Formats: sequence, C-alpha cells, structure tokens
Amino acid sequence: MVRRFRPGTETAMSPSPKSASKAATRVGSVSPQRRPAPRLNAMMACDTAFRVIARRYLGDLTASQQATCDGDPTALHQMRIALTRLRTVILFFTPMVADSRQTHIRNELKWLNAQLGAVRDLDVAIERLRAINKQQPQAAPYYRSWNEKRADGHRLLARSLRSARYRRLIKDTSDWIETGPWSSKRGKEAAKLRASPIAAYSAGKLARLQQKLLKKSRRLLKMDAEKRHRLRLLNKKLTYSVDCLEDLFSDKRFSKQRAGLRHLRKAQRSLGQLNDDANAHSLAVALQREGIHAPMQFLSPKREKRLLRAA
Repeated sequence: MVRRFRPGTETAMSPSPKSASKAATRVGSVSPQRRPAPRLNAMMACDTAFRVIARRYLGDLTASQQATCDGDPTALHQMRIALTRLRTVILFFTPMVADSRQTHIRNELKWLNAQLGAVRDLDVAIERLRAINKQQPQAAPYYRSWNEKRADGHRLLARSLRSARYRRLIKDTSDWIETGPWSSKRGKEAAKLRASPIAAYSAGKLARLQQKLLKKSRRLLKMDAEKRHRLRLLNKKLTYSVDCLEDLFSDKRFSKQRAGLRHLRKAQRSLGQLNDDANAHSLAVALQREGIHAPMQFLSPKREKRLLRAA
C-alpha cells in the first residue's frame, strides 16, 4: 500500500512549496535525505499507480517553482514539462479519476499552463530569432525589444507563482490525488477501475491512443498549422503516457511501446519545432501592433519540408 501524506509533509514524492524552494537552486538534484520514489509494477492497482505517477510529477513541478521565479529559463521549461505530464496522467486515468473536483483541478492546471506558456513561448521565439539572425548584427535592437517584453512577462509569471492561487492549486491537487472523491466512489464499476492491474489497463489505453494517432497523422503533409498543432498534442499525449509507464518496460506486453517511444519523441521534436515557429510568427505579428518589430520569416519552405519529413 502506498503511504498517504498531507501537503506540507516533506516526502520524496511531493515536496512542500517551502522544501521545494530550498531545493530549487539545484533543479533536478536529489538531496541525500530523499528516499527513492516507489516504482510501478505490472500488478499494481490503478489507483495506487495513479498516485505514484501523479505525485512524481507534482513534485517535479514544485521543485522548479523558485528557480522559475528567479528567472531561470531552464527551470521554466522543466516546470512546464512537469505540468504537461501531470495533466496527461490525469487524462490517462480518466474515467477512474472523474469526480466532482476533477474539472476544477483541470481548469486550475490549465490556468497555470497559460501563465508558464506565455513566457516560455517568448523564450523559444527569442532563441529562434537569434538563430535566424546570427549573421546580422543589425538585429540587436530586436533582441532588446523582445527581451524587454520577456522581462515584463516574467514579472507577471513570478507574481502568479507566488500567489495564493498557486499555493491553493498545489494543495488542492495534492489533496485530490490522495483522497479525492474518485478514491472512494461507490459502485462496482468504480471499484473495478481502481483495482485493475496497471499493466492490463495501460496496454488497452495505449493501443487506443496509438490507433487514434495513426488515423489522424495520415494527412500530415497536407495539414495547416492549426491541425498540425492538434496532431502534436495527440502525439505528446501518447508520448508522455508511454513515458510515465517506463517502470513497466521489462514486461513483454510493453515491448512495442518501449521501442516506439524513441520514434514518438523524434516526431514530437519535429512537430514541436513547427509549432514553435508558428507561435513565434504569431508573437511577431502581435508585437508589431505594439511597435516592437522583428523579422517575420521564422519558418522557411525548406525548413518546413524538412521538419514534416522527419515527423
């Protein structure tokens, strides 16, 4: 049985905001006092598996909060990845975790994603701008303008991450993972879902996601930016769903997923770069309305063709 905890209790799986702040100077590091997080096994019940995985990602999220507030772009990226993984795992275990509080939790996580995403998109666009114009010294004023915009966005982000709303989100999510209404929902079907072995449940869930991705991706070469974005999200959902089950890869039922994860990640990189370029172009258009100018040609036909082939 997985030991339950309350927010504020220092554990290896879900550091409190205070303990996470102390650890954030070394993002990703493990202190000597921390014990290894529990690992999944094929026969572990789904409710236990959900808690193990969700705690892991919630811990990763809070561990990067202070460094993100301090302006570290790497910590911001790690925080957003952890948040995306957490949101993915909630979807992966639906309908088991569907209850009266799930919608509120998902909406608050979506709010946090919007706060992180606005600054992260600027970080990516600035790096892309530098790559495009590395041979053009006259581009320096563009960097200053965009960096000023990024600094403004970061101040707002830091305020959000230090807000009562953020602290309440972390506490509510932690409580919901542990003792949400889903965990004691009555009825045979609810009890069956909670008790199902994770390997059997995941194999069926991943197969359905795989078929959906294959069907949607057949017209990739003819998709516009918006449809490619939706395909990227589906690819990311499958990638992160497989990734969170890595503990089970020794089980022969997951041999295809283990082998396919490498290809899913490659497709994700290419689709992500296409999406980043589209976002950078949209940002340039929006900033021009504010008098902040920058080159608009983030995605050349040659680059687009290469990335589509890779995807």
